[in-house]
Amino acid sequence: MSSPIGLSEGCREALQHLRETREINTVILLLDETPGMLMLEVELEGNLTQDELVSSLPADEARLFVHELSFAAPDGARRHEQLLVCWMPPNAEEREEAYTAGYTALKGYLLDVRVHLTARRTPQLAYERLVALAG
Repeated sequence: MSSPIGLSEGCREALQHLRETREINTVILLLDETPGMLMLEVELEGNLTQDELVSSLPADEARLFVHELSFAAPDGARRHEQLLVCWMPPNAEEREEAYTAGYTALKGYLLDVRVHLTARRTPQLAYERLVALAG
């Protein structure tokens, strides 16, 4: 794949909003293919529960998302950890190269996000599994 990956202005604003406020906890992104460039665009920006997040992901299309996971640490302290996830269900494999490039671009943009995950099935997004990765 030779097309560069860009982040739309709306994408940058949504990610900044996620970082600076408690109004939202999730930004779901999709790739928009324009001639000569792939652009990450916001599909959804919201405050989603774990179930809402999983149900909002298409069963046969890839997506990228940043989600702030809230959980209790083993010592009982409340913690928040941002996750960067590449959702790549089996039926979306033809877009894997493009979304992997977008995922890599987001890793470079979101340097403070330390939990990265590629998920191919919804059980990989189970709350307990995400907490184990974040904790």
